[in-house]
Amino acid sequence: MQRWRGLEDIPEDWGRSVVTIGSYDGVHRGHQLIIGRAVARARELGVPAVVVTFDPHPSEVVRPGSHPPLLATHQRRAELMAGLGVDAVLILPFTAEFSRLTPADFVVKVLVDKLHARAVVEGPNFRFGHKAAGNVAFLRELGTTYDYEVEVIDLYERGEAGGGEPFSSTLVRRLVAEGDVTGAMEVLGRPHRVEGVVVRGAQRGRELGFPTANLETPPHTAIPADGVYAGWLTARGEAMPAAISVGTNPQFDGTERTVEAYAIDRVGLDLYGLHVEVDFLAYLRGQEKFDSIEALLERMAADVKRARELVEEHGGR
Repeated sequence: MQRWRGLEDIPEDWGRSVVTIGSYDGVHRGHQLIIGRAVARARELGVPAVVVTFDPHPSEVVRPGSHPPLLATHQRRAELMAGLGVDAVLILPFTAEFSRLTPADFVVKVLVDKLHARAVVEGPNFRFGHKAAGNVAFLRELGTTYDYEVEVIDLYERGEAGGGEPFSSTLVRRLVAEGDVTGAMEVLGRPHRVEGVVVRGAQRGRELGFPTANLETPPHTAIPADGVYAGWLTARGEAMPAAISVGTNPQFDGTERTVEAYAIDRVGLDLYGLHVEVDFLAYLRGQEKFDSIEALLERMAADVKRARELVEEHGGR
């Protein structure tokens, strides 16, 4: 799959394509419907399927300080999109200048002049251009002038998560913030992932017999609520059952919020400096301060046992 950062990266000889545009943070099951249809239409027409997305999130430019927690890095989104059959991802730097493009200018500069769109696939509430003035009706209207078709896909999948709310990135962010990683997994179609580089922490886990990988996560990462979780720690391509702790470590009067993962039944792991992924399967309990180190160790052992059981019940990775 090709990845372009900015319009200037698109090959000059790029031909017609089927395009879908959006932030697509998380690439959840609703997003998968739209992207999947774009890929299917591209195959029908015999042209590539292209996803156009943005960096940073448009809200950060339009309303500084409002950047939402991110459910996936651009690298992760590209991997997920490649798995859906996407041929190219275009990441547009979302600047103040870019935000002032009128809907018509956006269509001409991006869809017509660069991507030579043959078809555009979007959800019903798609908005674009300055002050989000463009909608699917306007997109379709311009299509008659610039020779592309528009297909609108209803992405409103529902399940048990969030009390039956339509699937959305907003819903996933809320579920993750509440610690409902099981609900988030239903919307995403896979466990919520947090990734980062393993750095040295206080090393108390090692002293207690439960050495953990302490992650330094990218800015704006959507991190689950404080507590203990079952899931996986993936390093060097190997997914290992894990007990995961999120929080400030109140047992030792900590103040910095961390994500730490203990690879169950693994001895002698040296992960410092490695980029790793942590996938959240289930919430075990909230953050606690125990009366003694012995009580803490007893609970940690029970957490590890339960995490191991849940991962095994899930059928492994």
